[in-house]
Amino acid sequence: MNNAPLATTATAASLALALCAALATVPTNSHATDAKARAKASEKEKCFGASLKGKNDCAAGAGTTCAGTSKTDYQPNAWAYAAKGTCVKLKSKTSPSGKGMLAAFAPK
Repeated sequence: MNNAPLATTATAASLALALCAALATVPTNSHATDAKARAKASEKEKCFGASLKGKNDCAAGAGTTCAGTSKTDYQPNAWAYAAKGTCVKLKSKTSPSGKGMLAAFAPK
């Protein structure tokens, strides 16, 4: 009697089981990545009216849909991320204060 096919099947099954067990123990970094992303986002704020044409980070109203779609420099309803506390120090040629703002505004 030839035991070679049985041994090959048993070896393949053992390898498959070992691979599954190994993969089940591999830690995923999704929670760590999510936490890092949240921490990084908490260090930034949305700054309206301070980005240049096509350099906004996302939508803020009519004329924008998302990143890179602002139609003009310093568009009042387009925002870009800025380090927390710096938005109101950034130049804006369209805002009433002449600086970036934390909310969309009507141009001066």
